[in-house]
Amino acid sequence: MLYRVIDAHELPGLVQAFMRDYEVIAPVRSGKSFAFEAVSSFDDIVLDYPTTLTSLKKYYLPPRETLFEYDMADGVTDYRMEVRPRVLFGAHACDINAINALNLVFEDPRYPDPYYEAHKKATMIVGISCMPGDSCFCHLLDAGEVRSGYDLFLADIGGRYLVSIGSVEGADILEAACDPREATDEDRRAFRDYTRRRQRAFNEEIPSVQEIPMLMDAFHSDDFWEELGSRCLNCTACSSVCPTCYCFDIRDVLDPSGETGRRERVWDACTSPQFALVTGGHNFRPGTRERVRHRMYHKLNGFNAKHGRYLCVGCGRCVKACKADISPIEVLKFFEQKGIEDGDRDAD
Repeated sequence: MLYRVIDAHELPGLVQAFMRDYEVIAPVRSGKSFAFEAVSSFDDIVLDYPTTLTSLKKYYLPPRETLFEYDMADGVTDYRMEVRPRVLFGAHACDINAINALNLVFEDPRYPDPYYEAHKKATMIVGISCMPGDSCFCHLLDAGEVRSGYDLFLADIGGRYLVSIGSVEGADILEAACDPREATDEDRRAFRDYTRRRQRAFNEEIPSVQEIPMLMDAFHSDDFWEELGSRCLNCTACSSVCPTCYCFDIRDVLDPSGETGRRERVWDACTSPQFALVTGGHNFRPGTRERVRHRMYHKLNGFNAKHGRYLCVGCGRCVKACKADISPIEVLKFFEQKGIEDGDRDAD
């Protein structure tokens, strides 16, 4: 990995350089929160933002997307999607890791997704370091740092940025817009100090639990899931804000004429009561216990077994979105408590 250092006052020039050829999407203030939106000026961007309410997933997997159009007379017409080249500027490590996880699904060589690939090819990513909030636990799920999936990644080291260069295109734009220099020993010490401050800033009340996948199996039938599921409101807010939920439904939309229409895919959620309902009326997960447990199992075990990484990146969005206090943090606390109880029994 190639590293360079730029001064903080060079950032507006870097954004301006991207704007010449790309739509720049960056974090901005949105009411009491923050959101990623298209910007026309560096002054609109807020780089020291806390986690946005919604994630960057929608730029790769839109909430509603046309797959093809059809005409009763002429048949099916392939839908030609044109995606304007864009750069996601200011993405946190957890969100980049989330996109890396989505890549594993939609770029599976057995079933490549051309729609997802079109969005991905048109998108550059410039990441930026962040300090964790109270509901962040990315460091516990190996998502607090990012090693791939970006073109540039900026780490704030006080009046300047240590820039990790991840692509030739990113390097070219950085070189043209800024005056990058090699990192000095002082820069490396500043980065080390920043890393230590960041590690200390995580909420210590969120427990660090080892062997999470094994524990998901060991306590698969525990009454905990009944209690957790009994709180679920079936609102699917968790999957709406989650940066890695990728389930979708396919719907045919017929135009009022009854002669033309389109096939769309729309976001779906495994916590929806109808998600596992099949023809004939059987529901494979009829209760909230089964649905909540399935979601957590996939995030913390199933995906990991197949791809070697958690599907949860610890961004904390579901913690804030769920009105019933259902989140992976509750699962971690449950595992911690079970460990304490087992320790007490061993002591006896």
